[in-house]
Parts: sequence; structure tokens; C-alpha cells
Amino acid sequence: MLMKTASQSLTEQLCARFAERIRSRLLAPGARLPSVRLCAQQQGVSVSTVVAAYDQLLAQGLVVASKNRGFFVREAPPAHDRPALPVPMAQADADSANVWSTSAWMATRRAPVDATALIRGMFHRVSNKPQPGMGVFPAEWLETTFMAAAVRRVTSASALREFSLSYGEPMGDGGLRRALSQKLGALNVHAAPEQIITTVGATHALDIVSRTLLRPGDCVMVEEPGWAVEFARLDAMGMRILPVPRRADGPDLEVMAKYCEIHQPKLFVSVSVFHNPTGYCLPPGSAHRVLQLAVQHNFHIVEDDTYSHLAPEHATRLCALDGLQRTIYVSGFAKILAPGWRVGFMAAPADLVERLLDTKLLATLTTPALLEKALAWCIDQGQLRRHAERIRTRLDAARARSVKLALAHGCTFAAEPAGLFGWVDTGVDTDALAQRMLDEGYLIAPGALFHAVRAPSTLMRINFTTTQEATFWKVFARMRDGMK
Repeated sequence: MLMKTASQSLTEQLCARFAERIRSRLLAPGARLPSVRLCAQQQGVSVSTVVAAYDQLLAQGLVVASKNRGFFVREAPPAHDRPALPVPMAQADADSANVWSTSAWMATRRAPVDATALIRGMFHRVSNKPQPGMGVFPAEWLETTFMAAAVRRVTSASALREFSLSYGEPMGDGGLRRALSQKLGALNVHAAPEQIITTVGATHALDIVSRTLLRPGDCVMVEEPGWAVEFARLDAMGMRILPVPRRADGPDLEVMAKYCEIHQPKLFVSVSVFHNPTGYCLPPGSAHRVLQLAVQHNFHIVEDDTYSHLAPEHATRLCALDGLQRTIYVSGFAKILAPGWRVGFMAAPADLVERLLDTKLLATLTTPALLEKALAWCIDQGQLRRHAERIRTRLDAARARSVKLALAHGCTFAAEPAGLFGWVDTGVDTDALAQRMLDEGYLIAPGALFHAVRAPSTLMRINFTTTQEATFWKVFARMRDGMK
């Protein structure tokens, strides 16, 4: 709580609190500050104190005022100015027009939500409490003894000298690529080691694919809701984002077909297994239809299988059905094993490998051989498999507890709970709720963060590993009820 001191007035303290959140991106560009009266009530200060604090934020250039609407975090200037897509409405029926053309039109005219707000927020310690908005497992869940043993095995004096004084293999450590080839085979994704390229995490792999296959102005279909980082990354590269609604039965195929007919997209980005944030898995029928569209309209599909270690091996994967013809498989190990190792990879069609490798070489030359060799040992010895099994068992128990608490505190699930994340309907504006929860030391992930264009949402994504205690839900219910 704010307390008057000899060195700093209440106005100065309140201004500093909001300024810190804005600069650390806990308040994203475009986010609305609480109304003056609501802020005064939340902070236990007078209306005049809030007005003065907001005036100071205005003077610092951190917020802008909109008549009759309130105060908003100042938007960053657009990185590029590109024309909007033509939308030939005559080619679409009225029933579907709002779904496919309006969202595409807006997504190409306005920058998506600043994803760095989500990234910074996930790793910015607002308190020592478990954070429901985080996108990873807690560090204590990932602790092992075999990782240290793996590093020791590959850091003998001679090996360390060899790894340090040479760049290593451009495609990545051969032993790791062989281990990955066998691991993918268990998922029915058949890729020879020569079709696998290691990367600095899965995000780097996605970036290599985009830079190889796309040029500024190209259209890209991306599932919505979806990963905020992917929306922002493609926008920063000058791509035109076509949001595809993701439902329980897969991506909206009618929307995809209309995009294909009108905009000729070059790429479709999909999380087919344990989709983030909904937890949906792709049904076989929908997967076949997506692949048919790819062949018919000549676009590639990049399948982000970041959560493969949490999913059953029999889950439907586009790359398994397609045989790596028009699909590119991307995954990594940050979520399940070693975020700091930054080891990811892609498996690609044979005719794309050299082009993808050229892009990797231009960006990073090679990737660190030492950690790749250590990871290969973890896979070969079965350590990674056993570790993932333990994590899945522990996650199942955490999910059951979290779901029970969410339901008991008046929430509903917009998607069947599965995987690491829950897609929860709170019944109130979660952007506004997020600011109230920050005051209580909790960082939540509002639903607006998972759309190409920010819009009010009552949904939020929760991490089941950090929402299995009643303490959070009691605070959540008190903050939510205070908004009704």
C-alpha cells in the first residue's frame, strides 16, 4: 500500500509505481489505466492524488489521455507503414465476411499486441508468489541430477578445447541429429539426420523458416488465439497476418479456404498438439483437410510442437501425415528440460534443407556443440524420456487441483483443460483484472495478449503448475468480485 513519507508524496509514489510497470512492459502499449475513481479506490488515496499522478505520467510522455475514455499507455511508433490488404467483399458471402475479412483487414492495419510485454512479464518477478501467467514450468520442476552428469561427460579437457576452438557442424551436432531422428520416428515423423537442423531454441527455428520462405508483404495464416510472440515477430518482419480461429475441431477451414482464394498466403503456422493457450489437439480429419488446402493453394505449413514432451505419442501431427513434404517440424527442449541451454531444432523437406541452412549460417554460423552433445547423451540414455514421464505425472495432479479450484471460485473453462495451460473465462475484463492482480503480487496473462489485434476479453490463460493453491484463487475472486 502507498504510505506518505517525508521523502516522497503519495502522488510521486503512485506515479513511480505506474511508470515502473510501463517501462518494464508489465503495462503494454495501448493498455488502459484504471479510471481515476477506481484507481483511488484500489490504492486507498484521494481522487486528486490520482489525477496529479496521471498528470505526471502525461508530462513524462508515458501515457496519453483520450477524452471521455481515460488514460492509455503510449503506443510505440509503428516500425513500418504498409498498405492494407485489398478486401474484395463481393467475393465473400455476408455471413462469413466479418470472420475472415474484417480480422485480416485490422490485423494488417494495426500492429499486434507488443509481445515483449508478455515475455518481460513472464520473467519479471513481481513478487515471490507463484505466477499464474508464466509460460514455463517452475524451475524446481525441472531440477535433475543427470543434466550435470551429461555436461561433465562432454567437458573433458580435450573435448572442451575442441568445442571451444572450432565452430562445429553447421547443421548441428551429428550425434544429436541422429538421436532426434530416432525420437521423431516414435512420433511417426520420419526425418533422416540430414533433414534436421539444430537451432538456438524453437523460436529461432521459426524465425529461420520465416526468413527463408517469406518476404515483406507476404501473407501468413496464424491460429488465433495464439502465441503473442509469433504475431509480433511476423509483424516486425513486415508480414501480413491472417488470423485463423482455432476451435476444438481444429483451425476454421472455411476461413482458411477464403484466405487462400483471395490472399494467396505463403505459410500457415500451427500448434497442432496442446495448442497454446487453449490446449486443443488437432483431430485427424481436420489435419487431412489442412494438408489438402496446402497442396491445392501451394503454401507451406510450419508445425510448432513445443509441447511434444507432454503429449501422447499417438497425437495427430501434420508432419506425420504429410511425410515432411509441405510441412516443417519445429520443437525444442526449453519447456521440459533446460531453458538456459537454448537447444531447438527443425525437420524439413529435403529440398528446403540447404536454403534453411543458408539462413542459419547467415544469422548464427553454427550452434554450441557442447550443449548439443550433452543433450544427445540425455536422450540416448533415456534420461529425458524418464524425466518427461515424471513431469507429466506431476502435471496431471496439478491440473486436477487447479481445475477444481477454478471452478469452485466461479470460473468456467473455454476449452477442455489439457496440457500445461488452461483457457479460463473469468466473466470480467481481464486487462483491468490484471492491473488489480499486480497490486496483489500476481501476474496473470489476459486473453487480449493472444490475439493479433488487442481487444477486450474476459478470458485469461493460467499455468496449471502455479495455480494449484487456494491462496491465489481467493485473491483472484476478491479482485474479480470488486469489479462487478
